[in-house]
Amino acid sequence: MIAFVSGPVAALAPDSAVVEVGGIGIAVQCSPNTLSGLRMGQQTKLATSLVVREDSLTLYGFADDDERGTFELLQTASGVGPRLAQAMLATHSPDALRRAIATGDEKTLTAVPGIGKRGAQKLLLELKDRLGEPLGTRTGIGAPVSTGWRDQLHAALIGLGYATREADEAVSAVAPQAEAAEGTPQVGQLLKAALQTLNRAR
Repeated sequence: MIAFVSGPVAALAPDSAVVEVGGIGIAVQCSPNTLSGLRMGQQTKLATSLVVREDSLTLYGFADDDERGTFELLQTASGVGPRLAQAMLATHSPDALRRAIATGDEKTLTAVPGIGKRGAQKLLLELKDRLGEPLGTRTGIGAPVSTGWRDQLHAALIGLGYATREADEAVSAVAPQAEAAEGTPQVGQLLKAALQTLNRAR
């Protein structure tokens, strides 16, 4: 198993990154939360999980070991594959998911695209004793941020290759969503919304 990849970021896309390792470009599927912390040409180290299928090998990358561990634990529930597990982490931090499972919070789970009320109830039953208790408030990639989300989102869009003007417009477009969010906005979710705005504009 490939536990991590380390090297300069050679390319960035809305759902993946290429990290140069020993002269080889390794493609890694990443959530918007993880991608928001990457910059072209800068060194990075991503915890990884290799998903093997009959017709493919897909490497998923994460900001830290906690995200990777949560990604793998989520897939122990029936009906949860790597794409849905990644969508859950794109919507919520590992601690937010642990808190939702521990408190039986269906609403948090149904906020994830692809999870309905019945699916949420099933996940609450199956994952209750697997994810563990919340670790407490974490900072860094994937954690909610109360201040500076505009700067972080703008930097993430520039890192993905968008022009300054495009990044400015996208940040303005998602500002109402950020201000209307309950609690503190998550940069990963805002990045996903900003990318959708930019794709519609092109």
